[in-house]
Amino acid sequence: MAIVRMMIKKTDKPSEEQLKSVLEEDRKPIVYDEDSPEMTPEMLSKFKRVNPKGSVMIN
Repeated sequence: MAIVRMMIKKTDKPSEEQLKSVLEEDRKPIVYDEDSPEMTPEMLSKFKRVNPKGSVMIN
């Protein structure tokens, strides 16, 4: 599978096809496996924020 990267501006609007695709994927259940197991609250608590809460990154 290839990695696709895009630059999106705040003024860009998704097409109807893109919206439909996102909504279809959102309805699918999450599938966990050994490469991406379901995380426990303890595991999640070990994550740290990259940027301070409330800050905005603008490129």
